[in-house]
Amino acid sequence: MPFLVDAAGMAGVWRVAFCRSSRHPHARHPYNAQMEKLFIIAGAVSAFIGVAAGAFGAHALKSRLQPDLLAVFEVGVRYQMYHALALIAAAWIAGRWPGGAATTAGMLFIVGTLLFSGSLYVLSLTGIRWLGAITPLGGLAWLVAWACLVWAVAKG
Repeated sequence: MPFLVDAAGMAGVWRVAFCRSSRHPHARHPYNAQMEKLFIIAGAVSAFIGVAAGAFGAHALKSRLQPDLLAVFEVGVRYQMYHALALIAAAWIAGRWPGGAATTAGMLFIVGTLLFSGSLYVLSLTGIRWLGAITPLGGLAWLVAWACLVWAVAKG
């Protein structure tokens, strides 16, 4: 029990009892620093692109797109930003509770962003309406990613 350990040993007990990071020898799954790094970088890049796309939409596209297509573009930007932050959270979870579920979640957040937001961007800029059929696949990828995050934490 952590409260029965002297101050010098407390840090080690805290790591074993509460962190379960594979940086510690008692971890259940191998720690993958590369995956954690990839998800943080991808999340930051996605957020950067989301901010740039939002500014582009608000300033350059406002007078060029029909209001319904501008609204479609804005939905793509909004959900890209949400899931850029989710990707950074997936990196944190992959570091704290390493395993396949956290890694799968991060990958699905990336795929979901490309399919969902990407299809909405192309649809709004080109007017090609059939691209809207791709959008739900991105939404499905995001739903599965969220479920994987729940699983990663619950089993960790």
